[in-house]
Amino acid sequence: MTAITPTVDESTPVPAVKAAGPARRRGSPMATAALVLGALYCLIPVLWVLVASTKSAPELFSTFTFAPSAHLIDNIVDLSGYRDGLFWRWMANTLLYAGVGAALSALVSAMAGFALAKYVFPGKQVMFNVMLAGVLVPGVILAIPQYFLFAKVGLTNTYLAVLLPSIISPYGIYLSRIFAGGSVPDEVLEAARADGASEGRLFFGIALPMMRTGLVTVFLFQFVGIWNNFMLPYIMLGDDRLFPITVGLSGLLNQGASQPAMYTAVITGALLSIAPLVVLFLALQRYWQVDLSAGAVKG
Repeated sequence: MTAITPTVDESTPVPAVKAAGPARRRGSPMATAALVLGALYCLIPVLWVLVASTKSAPELFSTFTFAPSAHLIDNIVDLSGYRDGLFWRWMANTLLYAGVGAALSALVSAMAGFALAKYVFPGKQVMFNVMLAGVLVPGVILAIPQYFLFAKVGLTNTYLAVLLPSIISPYGIYLSRIFAGGSVPDEVLEAARADGASEGRLFFGIALPMMRTGLVTVFLFQFVGIWNNFMLPYIMLGDDRLFPITVGLSGLLNQGASQPAMYTAVITGALLSIAPLVVLFLALQRYWQVDLSAGAVKG
């Protein structure tokens, strides 16, 4: 039996086969321009603080340019010498308030979010709705009532006056409920219960590691919020050795009206106060990338 070989007319053009893959859309020039303007809007003030902190007081007030000078080290030395290094005491206080407060807030938010996502109990929906209402209430409104409550128990002008209100974050609880619902499968919990695991073991040994990347987001939001908080410590604290960096720099700024040289100290302090936030975001960036990629896979 003779095999039949199909013939191909070489004169007939063969259509090219495009490689499979997602089609790329060209970015809109208007959208690109808007993003560039938004980036400039956010970065120009930071750039100005960086440049202004390198100038002496006469240079700061004589000209307005983005050309740096050579007085950054001198300004840091002068700021460090203010009242025997009070500025670094403010930095340490802020790290304490933001670090401990954000860590405890992330833990409490994780526990509350896990309970709201994985347990059924009376009043659950009402509690969640009240918590959502708390997201809409600005923290400034609560500062004065919190002051009166803490004054009743004698906790004003202490570290706890700033730490305790920072632990509860309605927005953090809301995010944690979403993370718990999406990253902790019910089947895993039921299998662990069948093996005799306690409820504490379910949370700390199973749910918390699964929620870790999501809780980094909660920690960062709360850390930045506490770091930039002004009204609560301003109302709660009277001893300037307990001040965070925001309240301390505000006091230095008020002194600038009678001592113009203090303005350079304020600007240099503002630059130094940004550095821990930049370091934190760079250090935790990989967790953000993991969290975003995991969300893309699930979607």
